[in-house]
Amino acid sequence: MAKAQEDILALAVVIDQHLTDTGGLPASLAAIGRGTLRDPWGRSYEYLPLIDAHARGHARKDHSLVPLNTDYDLYSKGADGESAPPLTANRSRDDIVRANNGRFVGPASSY
Repeated sequence: MAKAQEDILALAVVIDQHLTDTGGLPASLAAIGRGTLRDPWGRSYEYLPLIDAHARGHARKDHSLVPLNTDYDLYSKGADGESAPPLTANRSRDDIVRANNGRFVGPASSY
């Protein structure tokens, strides 16, 4: 779990630098050279830039169904490899998430 948190923090730095350099979010993790990075369970990290209304409809949500972020979602699906947009869903409880636009990175169960 700690490795996933470290990876998410490092990815966020690269994404934020891309935003600073170009004025826009990358379309994918591959666009910043991190498309092959795997979480501790061997799966790709999930990234969703929340730049349009369609994407925001797929955003991760807290217990009140409020989106976790306004810029982008970045997370690991955790050990079970399953997830759902609301963190309260059982299959999301072990996810490692970035929330509050980066002010929180940790297990969904702790958010």
